[in-house]
Amino acid sequence: MHTAHILTTLAIIVLPLPALASSCAEQIGTIERRLDSAGAVQVTGLQEGHALRTGSPRGIKAARLDEPSDPGMVSTAAHVAEARTLILRAGDEDQRGDQRACENTMSEAKGMIGALP
Repeated sequence: MHTAHILTTLAIIVLPLPALASSCAEQIGTIERRLDSAGAVQVTGLQEGHALRTGSPRGIKAARLDEPSDPGMVSTAAHVAEARTLILRAGDEDQRGDQRACENTMSEAKGMIGALP
């Protein structure tokens, strides 16, 4: 009986565990949801291949119509398109395990997106 417990414990230890999602992968998912939000569609129009995501429990109910406090943070269609490219690059970096590069790329993408309405 004691041997069975030892073998079970060893089996659990050596079995491969599922990969945990990296913090960068979570950031990528969050930004992708932002880029498919009503605010992003207001800036860029609904892009082919992207679905409008609604019903986020943390999402705002209506877009703000006033100007952002930092005019440099105004989103443009070109910035959103560049952010989508950066997200693809961050995904590749995350797959390679280059966490620092992925986080740097995500910071750049967030800056490109700016303040979506």
